[in-house]
Amino acid sequence: MSAPDADMAAFGEAAPYLRKSEKERIEAQNKPFDAKTCVFVVHPKESYVKGKIESKDAGKVTVKTEGGETLTVKEDQIFSMNPPKYDKIEDMAMMTHLHEPAVLYNLKERYAAWMIYTYSGLFCVTVNPYKWLPVYNPEVVLAYRGKKRQEAPPHIFSISDNAYQFMLTDRENQSILITGESGAGKTVNTKRVIQYFATIAASGEKKKEEKSSGKMKGTLEDQIISANPLLEAFGNAKTVRNDNSSRFGKFIRIHFGATGKLASADIETYLLEKSRVTFQLKAERSYHIFYQIMSNKKPELIDMLLITTNPYDFHYVSQGEVTVPSIDDQEELMATDSAIDILGFTADEKTAIYKLTGAVMHYGNLKFKQKQREEQAEPDGTEVADKAAYLTGLNSAEFLKALCYPRVKVGNEYVTKGQNVTQVNNSVGALAKAMFEKMFLWMVVRINQQLDTKQPRQYFIGVLDIAGFEIFDFNSFEQLCINFTNEKLQQFFNHHMFVLEQEEYKKEGIEWEFIDFGMDLAACIELIEKPMGIFSILEEECMFPKATDTSFKNKLYDQHLGKSNNFQKPKPGKGKAEAHFSLVHYAGTVDYNISGWLEKNKDPLNETVIGLYQKSSVKTLALLFASYGGADADAGGGGKKGGKKKGSSFQTVSALFRENLNKLMANLRSTHPHFVRCIIPNETKTPGAMEHELVLHQLRCNGVLEGIRICRKGFPSRVLYADFKQRYRVLNASAIPEGQFMDNKKASEKLLGSIDVDHTQYRFGHTKVFFKAGLLGLLEEMRDDKLAEIITRTQARCRGFLMRVEYKKMVERRESIFCIQYNVRSFMNVKHWPWMKLFFKIKPLLKSAESEKEMANMKEEFEKTKEELAKSEAKRKELEEKMVALVQEKNDLQLQVQAEADSLADAEERCDQLIKTKIQLEAKIKEVTERAEDEEEINAELTAKKRKLEDECSELKKDIDDLELTLAKVEKEKHATENKVKNLTEEMAALDETIAKLTKEKKALQEAHQQTLDDLQVEEDKVNTLTKAKTKLEQQVRELEGEVDAEQKRSAEAVKGVRKYERRVKELTYQSEEDRKNVLRLQDLVDKLQMKVKSYKRQAEEAEELSNVNLSKFRKIQHELEEAEERADIAESQVNKLRVKSRDIHGKKIEEEE
Repeated sequence: MSAPDADMAAFGEAAPYLRKSEKERIEAQNKPFDAKTCVFVVHPKESYVKGKIESKDAGKVTVKTEGGETLTVKEDQIFSMNPPKYDKIEDMAMMTHLHEPAVLYNLKERYAAWMIYTYSGLFCVTVNPYKWLPVYNPEVVLAYRGKKRQEAPPHIFSISDNAYQFMLTDRENQSILITGESGAGKTVNTKRVIQYFATIAASGEKKKEEKSSGKMKGTLEDQIISANPLLEAFGNAKTVRNDNSSRFGKFIRIHFGATGKLASADIETYLLEKSRVTFQLKAERSYHIFYQIMSNKKPELIDMLLITTNPYDFHYVSQGEVTVPSIDDQEELMATDSAIDILGFTADEKTAIYKLTGAVMHYGNLKFKQKQREEQAEPDGTEVADKAAYLTGLNSAEFLKALCYPRVKVGNEYVTKGQNVTQVNNSVGALAKAMFEKMFLWMVVRINQQLDTKQPRQYFIGVLDIAGFEIFDFNSFEQLCINFTNEKLQQFFNHHMFVLEQEEYKKEGIEWEFIDFGMDLAACIELIEKPMGIFSILEEECMFPKATDTSFKNKLYDQHLGKSNNFQKPKPGKGKAEAHFSLVHYAGTVDYNISGWLEKNKDPLNETVIGLYQKSSVKTLALLFASYGGADADAGGGGKKGGKKKGSSFQTVSALFRENLNKLMANLRSTHPHFVRCIIPNETKTPGAMEHELVLHQLRCNGVLEGIRICRKGFPSRVLYADFKQRYRVLNASAIPEGQFMDNKKASEKLLGSIDVDHTQYRFGHTKVFFKAGLLGLLEEMRDDKLAEIITRTQARCRGFLMRVEYKKMVERRESIFCIQYNVRSFMNVKHWPWMKLFFKIKPLLKSAESEKEMANMKEEFEKTKEELAKSEAKRKELEEKMVALVQEKNDLQLQVQAEADSLADAEERCDQLIKTKIQLEAKIKEVTERAEDEEEINAELTAKKRKLEDECSELKKDIDDLELTLAKVEKEKHATENKVKNLTEEMAALDETIAKLTKEKKALQEAHQQTLDDLQVEEDKVNTLTKAKTKLEQQVRELEGEVDAEQKRSAEAVKGVRKYERRVKELTYQSEEDRKNVLRLQDLVDKLQMKVKSYKRQAEEAEELSNVNLSKFRKIQHELEEAEERADIAESQVNKLRVKSRDIHGKKIEEEE
């Protein structure tokens, strides 16, 4: 229940934005309301509106809306309205009628009153106010400290404090999951959580400044808070919906010591939107840092980075908007600069951060042109390249050469590869994105190093700020990753939520068949992540050099279309973006476009430029790319070892994403989660306005309505027996006899049994009665009707009683008036009589005579009192002396008794403790016995499994031997093929007049090579096919020798053709090298299978060891129990002796007092 206004005074000026006043609550309860006619009705424009039922006829209902419209709808399109006392309710799970319109209107009415936080069962829902509210002031932080959830209004501080208190009391890690669409307020709420912890759990220890290294460090609290401005500068940008949108997900772990003080922190980031570095929509802009630097707040940066203050001079950052009214770039630059210092970056690192950011801006201005009569690209001027090379510590000429003529490794040699203008521009964009991303991730690592104080840490609270479900007109690879993340998080929530419900039912002894709502999402999740799922097929396609978007799409259709209900063909629609497949997610069906997915997933970079980066004079840049497995890594490794190093470093974006997501889910499963759902109320950023359809869509997407659906499956309403008996006894008072004690549970059972309701809609637990959704609302209505009837009768009686009292007063007033009038008239008649005048004169004299007598009597009494006082004073002194002696004696006895009582209590406590220990040890023995039996069963199973695995191992070894033989055979045939290619090249040099025929043969060779790529897994067939093609080509070459004389006149053109063919041969040789790499990947797969077999063996051995350890533990606990029983017997005998002694002392004390 809501607290009175006095309790809200601690919240200061924030109080009206957090909870209704007492006056509002009373007004709401007294509002007229008819539960039978007041409803929500489906509306074509506003989703749902309020209305009143006018009539019902043949399954149709006529409703008059608040706006005056009359609608006729089906019965399933109307929803009961909650009584007015539930208006603006703080926890929507407590509503009697729980459905979409009730949730929507509760949020809408609270939002109109600027109460932006609302509970919905386990959720806290927050709506973006688009204006500043005084709900985060320091006094609000203090007001929420140590408050239970039900003791204070809904707030992000309440969620934070509950997590903090649970961590301290339950000794368990906590997590706060903050999700929502872009612009819904996730980042703001994340910052408020960090602000709360930094305030209430401050360590109070200042860090020393490290002058020697030039670092200016703040306290740990300052550093945690300062991480936000830095990450926002490099990871936030303006989008259509949000001026400060986080374009990456983050999981911030705040670690605490055993006493609850801040110990350290770390940050994990997910899915930085790299594409924004090189491209923005018209209404958006790139990351804030670019515009902060160009704000000219620090002119020295402009000079150092060789840039101007006009964003339109730089292509990469001027494709959309360049200013944001709500953001002061100059002020934000100072905050970013200060954050870099506070977080302990060195002066060189700080300079490198700014230089690399400037280099990205210059990369967008690099221009290239096509050489005459060739497809080769060349630089169109070197001024911009010189600036970019200076900022990145490279040689400008080498940088441009690496871009236009990258070197690729073919066999054991390097070949220079030509690039056209489009390829070079794409390469520059990829390098800019990679540089920015790696710098961002490196800053996160550095921040984590700084926040790791090495102080002892016990537990952590994790805060997850990640994008919510996304359904756009054009959905690509990024949307699939985000939606898959939300699918996993929703499954985690569903499972967690209903596990808690199940535990409640089990604890209360209610019969309940467990439903795992997490399984509802399993089909979609498996479709995406399991073997031969979408990610698996995508990664497989990325291994084939000739794979295309079309081949990827065809594989998806072959594998899943018609086999999985969650995979569908997209429905074409007018004005819709092209889509290639549709996935049925829990929040809706999403059409995905797969264009460019293979490139996005492989994320290829120009390895020649990377090699230059690794040797850069800017140490930070060299460090960023030091671990990149490029060509130099291969050359240094040499042979097979080098090849393996590169192969292991090749990790696709989807594989890395899944690895990070699995780590995140493992982290979350090890914590007690708390859920916050952020809602964007309208598309126009208007304070106070709410668009119904937009809000409902988000409530569906972020699981609020899903949570309500889960609640309705069970028994969402529950009341303690004592409360139920007290509140609903009025429905049938005769069911519970007066003046006779009855257990609350029995009373509730009798009461419910005597009421005319559906008896299948409730269950009796040990301490509570549980109700299906809606039944408690019906009981409330019945109670209201009964109270209305009782109050009407009471009012009638009260009015009658009050009127009778008023009539009696009127009669008494009339009689009093008559009496006064009679006396006044009598006095007026006699006041002039002579005797009366004499009476008036004598009356004062009589009073003086009487006063003299009284004075004499008083003097006499005074003397007597004085004598009695002297006697009593003497007696009092005598008694006081006796009392002091008695008090001293009493105190001595009390001390003696207290000492004996303490000894007795101590002994009893020790005895109780020993008895408890004995019980616990007996329970432990029982548990260990059961566990030992289980371990024996497990051991037997593992032994069987071990034998099975050994059989499998031997089979796998046979397969490995076969594969090794096949590999050796393929290697020999490949070398033979390479020799034939070299011989063929030498012969082609002599055939200067055979170019036309050779072109045809070249195409035949390409077809043969394409066949080789498609049948990569059957290496033996591929090489045989290539050999046949080579044999055929040799035969045709011999046939062409006779035609040499007839082709003398075209020798000049033939020479040119031969040169082109030589380049083609080199390319074929490069592709052959790629085949070799694929063979190495197969070798890696074989190695992994061997490792798996070893792992199975190790698990079996560990299980045997565990069984032996448990047996020794069981024996140890048995020995401890025997010792505890002996100690308990000794303690009991001591307690008995002390009790006898205590009784003796007590008896002596009683005798002394008598």
